[in-house]
Amino acid sequence: MIVDRNISSYVISSEASIRDALGRIDQNRRRIVFGVDRDGVLDGILTDGDFRRWLLKEPSPDFSRPVGGILNTQFRRAHLGDSVEQMRSILSGKTQYIPMTDDRGRMVAVARERRKEDAIQIGDFLIENGSPTFIIAEIGINHNGSVELAKRLIDAAKEAGADCAKFQMRDLASLYRNQLSDAYNEDLGTQYTMNLLSKFELPPEEMKLLFEYCSARGLLPLCTPWDIPSLNFLEAIGMQGYKIASADLTNHELIGAVARTNKTILCSTGMSMESEIVETVSLLNRLGSQYVLLHCNSTYPAPFKDVNLSYMARLKEIGGCHVGYSGHERGVDVCVAAVALGARVIEKHITLDRSMEGNDHKVSLLPDEFRRMVLAIRDVEQAIGSSTVRSLSPGEVMNRVTLAKSLVAARDVAVGEVITEDMIATKSPGRGLQPNRKMELIGRRIGRCMRKGDFFFPSDLDVVATSARQYSFKRKWGLPVRYHDFGLLLQKSNPDFLEFHLSFKDMDEDVRRFIDGEFDLGLVVHSPDTFAGDHLLNLASEDKIHRKRSVAELQRVIDLTREMKRFFRRADRPMIVASLGGATSDRLLVPSERARLYEIMAESLQKLDTDGVEIIGQTLPPFPWYFGGQLYLNLFVEAADTAEFCRSQNLRLCLDICHSKLACNHYKVSFKEFIRTVGPFVAHLHISDALGVDGEGVQIGEGDIDFTGLGEDLCEVAPDASFIPEIWQGHKNEGEGFWKALERLEGHL
Repeated sequence: MIVDRNISSYVISSEASIRDALGRIDQNRRRIVFGVDRDGVLDGILTDGDFRRWLLKEPSPDFSRPVGGILNTQFRRAHLGDSVEQMRSILSGKTQYIPMTDDRGRMVAVARERRKEDAIQIGDFLIENGSPTFIIAEIGINHNGSVELAKRLIDAAKEAGADCAKFQMRDLASLYRNQLSDAYNEDLGTQYTMNLLSKFELPPEEMKLLFEYCSARGLLPLCTPWDIPSLNFLEAIGMQGYKIASADLTNHELIGAVARTNKTILCSTGMSMESEIVETVSLLNRLGSQYVLLHCNSTYPAPFKDVNLSYMARLKEIGGCHVGYSGHERGVDVCVAAVALGARVIEKHITLDRSMEGNDHKVSLLPDEFRRMVLAIRDVEQAIGSSTVRSLSPGEVMNRVTLAKSLVAARDVAVGEVITEDMIATKSPGRGLQPNRKMELIGRRIGRCMRKGDFFFPSDLDVVATSARQYSFKRKWGLPVRYHDFGLLLQKSNPDFLEFHLSFKDMDEDVRRFIDGEFDLGLVVHSPDTFAGDHLLNLASEDKIHRKRSVAELQRVIDLTREMKRFFRRADRPMIVASLGGATSDRLLVPSERARLYEIMAESLQKLDTDGVEIIGQTLPPFPWYFGGQLYLNLFVEAADTAEFCRSQNLRLCLDICHSKLACNHYKVSFKEFIRTVGPFVAHLHISDALGVDGEGVQIGEGDIDFTGLGEDLCEVAPDASFIPEIWQGHKNEGEGFWKALERLEGHL
């Protein structure tokens, strides 16, 4: 049995609808919810059985009624102060969940049977399979008795990306058998430790101030109580969880007292034999505790050969719980490896100076090292993935087009011909049907004319393929085109303008070779992102040489656009869409680091001659795909700083719907609020669907975006913005992906 204080998934307002209550039951998969009033007082319960019984008695069920009217008020409850034995006596095959209330009747916890590797709540953090690793910066007594040093360590932990700052607390008078002044007859190691503690232990009042400072900085404060008086003090001030030091794993009296607080416990297992770990786990289980076992080697520093990370798997078996790692070895590699092996909690000491007095300093990480560890852990978390069926990553999909092979026509093929093996060849690149689909093609009747070398596409296997037609939208719309295909795509439909997506190779061509005559259309130009020599356009680069070339390359795009606009009668002041920069190769920047890059970008923009054209910056994804791999983007990614830069520079935007949805997914912010924030600056739209944090250019309706809601928002905040469908590889098979997107967008825009 455990006492679960994470009650959010169990509880619903009694004023909520029956429909909402059923949704909560379905969501928590516990087949029960508890109704509470506005003050959190428990009103009653609703189980699957209660609902079915109500449904059978109700001739005309109204699911919009408040659920409070059908709650079962005949139920058993426990008081927060009840013993585990009392609660366990209530639990049975029939009663699986016991609501626990405080003296005012407010629901504060649920007692239930333990399940293997239950989710563990500690503060606002949830420790479960797939959750981010809970990272603890162990300050311990590395403050060396100074509140100011302790605050600097807390600040360093926050800046390094820790979730929690942890301290240790001792009531020295009750902890040691001899007074500190009588330590002369103790062993040398004990004398050394007692001497440190006598100098460095902070009084409870100052510790309380440090815990409050942690909370103010957005860190969860935790503490290791070394004795009952310290525990009583920590409990009185509302500590949200506890750490049991390795030295106390066999101290059942202290562990029992901590367990009776019903708070989550992190237990280090250093210095303990397996039989002692098993014994303590048995005690924790009897007391209904929620706990995590931390593998640990209590040597300072621990030799790598003694760390034995493989034992974490055994700890998980013993505890039937989540496990973590508390490290005392040098460096960061072992902690990162522990996460790869399943650690859900990592604890590591932090210091500002390893030469300071105290053996903990010697095994601590400096702030920059701690930050490197956190970043590496977050990278490994993403890399772990899952053991589900393998699928292609977005980057692999892109590289497959470049590097793989396709089935192509070995000769000219007429409409209606039956495909035979001699009509098919295998050639690079991989833009068409993959070679393993060859046998599916043979024997089919082709529905289009093909020239030698044309790709076969998946649509050639379909009975009905999507074809172009005349489209109708409330706003101006266009097609993304290249020099070589704009004529073919233009004759198939009725766009208001063309958006030429230039490659760096196109920059060296004579535009008159491809555009002949005038067109009654508007013009948009999309600048290349990459140029010869692996040059990535970046007007915010801190490398002056790189930045100077970026300005020069974008000026070339401007000059070419001026030349192109004479072919398009409605191209009064053509827009140039550009990814203006802000890329880094190793990590995303924190907001405070972006300001300097925006300043550099503003200076770069001032160096451009934009007479007759308009540069519009494109909103960008956090993890873009360049040069066959992934980088990090920092500018034009989040809404607030993007809007502020546009406001300060009088710059308009191309809102790339996909890019910005990926950014919102990554930062876990509202996409609707993003659009409302940047909407006043939007002149143009790139529209495709998005998946996850880096799935770019997905076909409309096949990703995470609600296009009905999106259309309503855009009509409100950017009613005059033009758009193109920017489906990745949408130009294949004579624009098939674009036509499908336009079909699905019609009515929304």
